Amino acid sequence: MTAPLQLSRDEMQALGHRALDMVIQHFETNRENPTARTLTREEAAARLHTSLPEQPTPPTELLELLAREVFPNAFHPDHPRFYAFVPSPTNFVSVVGDFLMSGHNIFSGHWLASSAASQIELTVLEWLREACGLPATGSGILVSGGSMANLSAIVAAREARLGGHDSTSVVYCSDQTHSSMFKGLRILGFGKNQRRTVATDEHFRLSVPALAEAIAHDRANGMRPFCVVANAGTTNTGAIDPFDELADLCAREGLWLHVDGAYGAAAVFTERGKRLLRGLGRADSITLDPHKWLFQPYELGCLLVRDAATLTNAFSMDDDDHADYLADVSRHVQQDVNFYDRGIQLTRGFKALKLWLSMRTFGMAEFRRGIEVGFEMAEEAERLLRADGRWSIVTPAAMGIVTFRWHEEGRSAADLDAVIARTADRMRADGYAMVMSTMLKGRPAFRLCPIHPATNAGEIAETIRRLTAFAEQESAQSTGPG
Repeated sequence: MTAPLQLSRDEMQALGHRALDMVIQHFETNRENPTARTLTREEAAARLHTSLPEQPTPPTELLELLAREVFPNAFHPDHPRFYAFVPSPTNFVSVVGDFLMSGHNIFSGHWLASSAASQIELTVLEWLREACGLPATGSGILVSGGSMANLSAIVAAREARLGGHDSTSVVYCSDQTHSSMFKGLRILGFGKNQRRTVATDEHFRLSVPALAEAIAHDRANGMRPFCVVANAGTTNTGAIDPFDELADLCAREGLWLHVDGAYGAAAVFTERGKRLLRGLGRADSITLDPHKWLFQPYELGCLLVRDAATLTNAFSMDDDDHADYLADVSRHVQQDVNFYDRGIQLTRGFKALKLWLSMRTFGMAEFRRGIEVGFEMAEEAERLLRADGRWSIVTPAAMGIVTFRWHEEGRSAADLDAVIARTADRMRADGYAMVMSTMLKGRPAFRLCPIHPATNAGEIAETIRRLTAFAEQESAQSTGPG
């Protein structure tokens, strides 16, 4: 009798070949498929709900179920015409890296268990640190994504500037800061009176005068400012906060400067990105998500810090609290890097593998070419929208994002808002391209984020043509007041 949960070599090969064929087919046909499909709860349950199985099901049968019912019925952020949110284009080499990571199941929590894998992670972190302009004292950790990276950054900032929890402490964010930051602050016990949302200027950048005023007001009222959160490419508009001015202010006030660059910081690998992100290296911590503009599969985020010691000071356990079962790990020399001392997780996988493998395979010149596509296609979209005349640009192309509204003389703002909402629904149902709206200064606006390296100008033009046609139809059907 074989051991439990085992397949024969032939069975493994057959299953692996079928799974590989499915992934290759996805890469080859992705462009031909709809960008999004969503089932109702009732439809999903009817197709997929089962009771807990006692007897086996052939895995090939299950793969066919996945191919038929699961993978098609989802948003596809790796689709070349997925322009909503921040897309997540991937590459096949990194997919193979994910497979190898899962198949070998290396534990990357400490050096004793994963010396070679840890060295690869340190190397990847060094590449990212150098690109962002942080000094040699810096390093970081790979995490699941921007939400965990932002939360971890606040933990490091709190320990470095406050020495622990302080009910009078205050964190400052702009009104364009990603929602993950506010969720992280809530999880960490920061009350609403400890979170300041600072106004942005006409370009949706954090207002330095408004920030300085808020800091002075809080100090005068007995509060303890300690951290400012800036943005390297906001999700809404791609806006970049003025890092040099913010760094000067934080230096004068003794505050920690965190930059949320989950989306935009990767652009620093290009010459254009370096110019736009000038001053990024003055931050105390930076969030960067390789599963966005570095074309990696989910989940791969990164937290970089100016001084690696700030992470170990924040996350390492005191001797009194140290786990007994890690005694053999603890006896090793201090220069060994144990990633569980840099973040929340003890058990963690070999996250660096897919990024390392793809960067080594393609080289950074190829990654730079891919990043530039996002800049160019957003600019092409803006050019076409301006030429049409029925669209008004809300924010020009910036960091691969352009926002715009439907425009008709004599129509109320509320009427135009309704046209945008219904047009967004029509585009999603149409399936050709995924374009969704956001809220800017209290009004909805379409938002295009075409950062897939295979995006092309012809498909951008067709997307805008369909948007325009749907908006015209919805406007003609509207009965709102003029």
